[in-house]
Amino acid sequence: GRDSAVGQKININHHPYTIVGITPPLFQGAQTGLRSDLWIPLVMQAQLASRDLLAMREADWLVLLGRLRPGVEAQPAQKEMTLLLQHIARDYPDSHRRSNTVMLFPLWRSPLGANGAAGLYILLPMLLAIAGVVLLLACANVANLLLVRSVARRRELAIRLSLGAGRWRLVRQLLVESLLLAVAGGAAALLITSWSAGTFVRFVPPSNLPITLEMPVDRSVLLATALLSVITSVVFGILPALRSAKLTPVAVLKEESAGTSGTLNKARLSSGLVVAQLSLSLLLLICAGLFLRSFHNTQRFDPGFNADNVQLATFELFPAGYSEADGAQFERQLLSKLEAMPGVQSVSLATWLPLGFTWSSAIVQPESYVPQAHESMEIGSAVVAPNYLKTMQIPLLAGREFTFQDTDKTQRVVVVNQAFADHYWPQQDAIGKKISIAPYKVFSVIGVARNSNYTQLHEPPQPFVYLPLFQDYYPSGVIHARVSGDPMRFAPVIDKVVHELAPDLPLSDVVTLKSRTQVASTLSRIAGTLVGAFGTIALILAAVGIYAVIAYTTRQRTREIGIRMAVGAQQRDIRQLVLGQGLRLTLLGLTIGLAVSLLLTRFLRSLLFGIAATDALTYASVGLLLSFVALAACYIPARRAMKVDPVIALRHE
Repeated sequence: GRDSAVGQKININHHPYTIVGITPPLFQGAQTGLRSDLWIPLVMQAQLASRDLLAMREADWLVLLGRLRPGVEAQPAQKEMTLLLQHIARDYPDSHRRSNTVMLFPLWRSPLGANGAAGLYILLPMLLAIAGVVLLLACANVANLLLVRSVARRRELAIRLSLGAGRWRLVRQLLVESLLLAVAGGAAALLITSWSAGTFVRFVPPSNLPITLEMPVDRSVLLATALLSVITSVVFGILPALRSAKLTPVAVLKEESAGTSGTLNKARLSSGLVVAQLSLSLLLLICAGLFLRSFHNTQRFDPGFNADNVQLATFELFPAGYSEADGAQFERQLLSKLEAMPGVQSVSLATWLPLGFTWSSAIVQPESYVPQAHESMEIGSAVVAPNYLKTMQIPLLAGREFTFQDTDKTQRVVVVNQAFADHYWPQQDAIGKKISIAPYKVFSVIGVARNSNYTQLHEPPQPFVYLPLFQDYYPSGVIHARVSGDPMRFAPVIDKVVHELAPDLPLSDVVTLKSRTQVASTLSRIAGTLVGAFGTIALILAAVGIYAVIAYTTRQRTREIGIRMAVGAQQRDIRQLVLGQGLRLTLLGLTIGLAVSLLLTRFLRSLLFGIAATDALTYASVGLLLSFVALAACYIPARRAMKVDPVIALRHE
């Protein structure tokens, strides 16, 4: 309870702290993607004076939280802070070997926060832009249909004008009709949004990480939807309305529409809208294809370890009152009992999971290596138990991995990855080399492991060290059990073995390694699904748009088609005539869309994995798909035109 928490002791990373205060939850799910009920921020006072980060010169990075003064812009403040840091770097050159710069970020898009780790601050604006393109497509389609409808109502509107109706009255009438369509569309959008907002959490793999995707339909969403509905109805309804109001009543009432030869000129604006639709549709479909292929690549990618058939479970010994000696004995017994269970192939412990939101590092000084200017010696690290590499199926390239004989009474040992050996000891045998790891402990390299992905799927090879658990004891650990069959069926076995050894010890985060590592591909999964849905909508809109224009112009050319057939034109000639018009619009739209796509998709590079933003196969496939759909939409009116009876066509109106 809150009244009894103050004054209690808590251990964090082997260091005891005293609770001196409790704050309210700092995070709100709708703003940060973190569930506030799973976070209990505490204000604590360190009992170790040496943990003063402001006085630790060996710390390679520091995160500062600040609030800018009113009227101060971020860019000048960033330049001023960088200048101050460079002054400090000149005074302490040995402690500032790396690039000495300061980067300012708004809290919501900090790369060290949840939105930064998940890449949401990049993805969400991109999705908003794509949704805007889909909205433009829909509005262009509606405007196109309104233009076609206004031509069909020309005689009606001309009669209204001849009876005394004012032109602005007609404009208002047509705008009201457009507004009714927009309001109906906005209402349907709110219904779909209310239903689909709760489905976004399915993108997050099962885990006890405090991550959620809450998108409530609140007052802001209602206001934005209403405002967009009104704006789109006015912007895209005004052009058909103004065009309809410019009619000359006498000319329209005398006009024989079937006998006019200017039908194609009348449909010029509609054709322009179709070209714009095809261009935007090509852009969206290319984006969708890139994201879908990127997600497919993340599913097939080899991260350097095998995440299949591995069950995880996390425990914390310090709150249960275990000392370091008792904790080490418990962990040895736990590994021994789990290894003896039927169906278990290998078991180990680790203090860290790859491809998650956590990161562990160590400051190293390899033997005979002289750091370059501004080179950071802080690299990734993990404390692991024996058989970790075997359990994760990370190949050992040289030497051996840890055993139960590697204890605090024997020579300190370490396993490095291939990138570590290649960077610090190129063309040398790493086995037997010494590494000094802060705080001033010397380790001997006994093994070299293959490189893995540690934080992100698309990261380049980077140095990494594995430290032995029974030489560098941690009171918390994650059980890694590789089993045959479904790993979740082994979860009750882990629970039983743990509680046989420690009845009151709770287990948490009982999930598979596969589900935990899928967190790294959540961004690709969201992008692929949503952009794929947007691309499908764009494809449907483009097909409807080009069908509407070709069907309308073909119907208006009924008399012309009848004359052509009367003088000897064959059905294939009529088919080529209609399809040729659609083909010209399609080729023009694809050409413009290709140029726009090449220009804009380069901004997606940071969100793609294993595929270039200008992937030729994606561009060609999408172009062929859109061409096929467009020509299929043109074939329906072409087939209808082929069946025109010349006698009936010549008597038309």
